[in-house]
Parts: sequence; structure tokens; C-alpha cells
Amino acid sequence: MIYNGVIDTSLVGRITIKCSENGITHILRNQEPIEENENEIIQEAKSQLKAYFKGKLKKFDLPLDIEDASPFFKSVWKEVYDIPYGKTVTYKYLAQKLNNPKAIRAVGLANAKNRIPIIIPCHRVIGHDGSMTGFAWGIDTKRNMLHLENPQLYGIQTEMLF
Repeated sequence: MIYNGVIDTSLVGRITIKCSENGITHILRNQEPIEENENEIIQEAKSQLKAYFKGKLKKFDLPLDIEDASPFFKSVWKEVYDIPYGKTVTYKYLAQKLNNPKAIRAVGLANAKNRIPIIIPCHRVIGHDGSMTGFAWGIDTKRNMLHLENPQLYGIQTEMLF
């Protein structure tokens, strides 16, 4: 059985959380109505996500159900999950960490296929030159999430001094 829960956030909008009996399977951003049928995992996920968006939670502690993913994707997602709050890494760094330095594009694909963004914080992966590379929810959302986690490094410039 799949369970659903929804929270509204000011930073990324409406989020749908999906989970099985074993753990979170998806975090989706959508505006369509969905029938909620929460279980304990959904309730805890909602609580942790709300704390994260208030800047009070630095690391999620939720069961994840990614058993149907490929071993490579799971290995990438494990490394992404371990990126500390407020920090960023590059795709190249992740490929090297996986002892597969030529797998930069494959790491990018695994990151793009991440079904549990925020909890598996793929927004913390950036280009080798520091650029805000692809993010399924848009570059502005990625920048806003990085700003939430580290406002000094990812501050939003409001005026230019000459």
C-alpha cells in the first residue's frame, strides 16, 4: 500500500510525500489535489520537513524505500544523503568518492533521478565551477534551498555597491 501526505511550504510550494510500509518512496512537488492517507512515517516526514524549512533540522532521520533502484543509483544517493547541511560537493567529487572518477555523467543521471529530493539532498550537488547545475524543481529553488542552509555562502544580493 502507498501512503500520501501533503505539506505546503513557502520555499518550494506544495510537497507530496509518498511512502510504502518500509519508508519514503517519493517527494514530489505538485499543485494537484491528492487524497491523503497518512501513516506514522508520513506524519514523521511532515514533522521533519517542517522543521527543516524553519532551519531547525540539519539531518533527516527517516526510513527510505529505494530497494527497487539500481545498485549504482543507491550508492550515489547514499553519498548524496551524507553531504552535510549547508555544504556542497561536485559531481566529480561524488564520482571520485565512489572510486569511479570517469562516472561524472552517471552520477549526474543518478542525481537527476533522485525521487526523494530534500531528504536525499541533491540540491547540494553543484557543477565543478560552482555553477548551479540542473535541479528538477528549477535552479531558483535550488539556490533558495542552499540559501536556507547557508545564507552567508548563498546569500541573495539585494543591492550593488559601487
